[in-house]
Amino acid sequence: MATSTTRATCDDGRPDAPSPVILGIDDLRPLPRATRIARTSRDGIELLHEHRDGYIDELWLDHDLGGDDTIMPVVTVLEEAAFHGRPFRIGTVYVHSANPIGAENVVRSLSHWSYRVRRATAGEPPRG
Repeated sequence: MATSTTRATCDDGRPDAPSPVILGIDDLRPLPRATRIARTSRDGIELLHEHRDGYIDELWLDHDLGGDDTIMPVVTVLEEAAFHGRPFRIGTVYVHSANPIGAENVVRSLSHWSYRVRRATAGEPPRG
C-alpha cells in the first residue's frame, strides 16, 4: 500500500508538514508542480491506484494523450469509484487540455460525481 505523503525533517529533528501530492497525466507537458507524472492513460490509472488509499492534493489532467489515447479511461476509473461510494480523495482536479470539447466532457463527468474540478493552464492553478 503506497502512502501519499512524504515527510522531511527540520534541522532540530521535528517533522515538517507532509509534502503535497500533485499528480499529472499529460503526454507532453513537463507540469513543474507535479510530484509524479504519467504519460499515458494506462500509466495514469496505475498512478491513481498507487495513491488509492491516500489523499491527492491536486490531479492535473490533459484530454489528448497522443495517438488514440485520451484521459477518458482515467475519468472512468474516477467515476466508477464514486459510483461505488468510494471516490478518490482529491483536493482539486485541474483540466488543462487544449481540446475544449474534450476538456468540457472531463469537467462535466467529474463534476457530476462531486469531484472539485477546475479548468486551468498547465502547471499553474487559477488565481482568485
